[in-house]
Amino acid sequence: MQDAGETSTAAARPADPSVGPLVAVHAHPDDETLATGALLAAWTAAGAAATVVTCTRGERGEVIDTVAHPTGLAHLEGDGPALAVHRERELAAALEALGVPDHVFLDTVPPVTPPASTSGRFEDSGMAWVAPGIAGPAPDSGPAALSRVPLEAAASRLAAVLRDRRPAVVVTYEAGGGYRHPDHVRTYELTVRALELAADPAADVVGEPWTVPERWEVVAPADRWRAARAALSTAPDAVRLARAADLTLPDPDADPPPLVVDPAELARDEVVSVAVEPVLDRLLAALAAHATQVQHVAAVSLPGVVAHYALSNGELAPVLAASTARVRR
Repeated sequence: MQDAGETSTAAARPADPSVGPLVAVHAHPDDETLATGALLAAWTAAGAAATVVTCTRGERGEVIDTVAHPTGLAHLEGDGPALAVHRERELAAALEALGVPDHVFLDTVPPVTPPASTSGRFEDSGMAWVAPGIAGPAPDSGPAALSRVPLEAAASRLAAVLRDRRPAVVVTYEAGGGYRHPDHVRTYELTVRALELAADPAADVVGEPWTVPERWEVVAPADRWRAARAALSTAPDAVRLARAADLTLPDPDADPPPLVVDPAELARDEVVSVAVEPVLDRLLAALAAHATQVQHVAAVSLPGVVAHYALSNGELAPVLAASTARVRR
């Protein structure tokens, strides 16, 4: 097994905020931090413009409230409107920690093509854990669920944001949505379509020449992912925490989620990366802000690992030393 600190994608280049504004598109509050927190913090630390677009308010999210992570908020689970309000506050605190001043809920944006519009809010589709770290669809999502909203309706709104912000980079998940959550998959699809719509001059809301931005997909090299999980699974402090907090240690041999990509495949792509350590304090504060969704956030010093956290599935997960994205054009 390759050491977690080794470079598995030799062609990776440092993500460069000087290229211009960045727009990160995410399904729910907390995804901006879990998937692109280090990237956003690095962008804003360099003085570059960054915008986060959130497609839903996470109304159907699971709420963590345990003896080891007491939030006193278990009553919010299942109460969509109340949980949405609370998660909006968590999101605002996380964005402040990351230094991101510009945020948009997608359903608040007028579409660039009104006939494709739909009224009302885009809602969390819900999900179920079907395997460690892998989500599947909830069987009872309603018509306002993001995964059921017409693609053009959502993509047209994002196209308006892109035409207004003029980003050099648009970042979101890969086609599998990171871990197969239906809203993540839909967010990938609407982002791809929005970039196509934004390329149409009729979509312009500013009137300046349009430059097609790069599209970045958040990924993790498989060798680094497995090595980081192996390092965390045997770290004495992590083992003690797992026992005390009733957590599961990561299995380095588990089937990986879609965001984990074979290094040989990444070697054929253009890849960018961000070192997490310089912005770790910001990232940890943002993770901790999402207390209903993220627990046991702490810095660690292990090969290729700078921190750990757990989601509602109770599995301790590593924060890799480098955040990686694959470039699509």
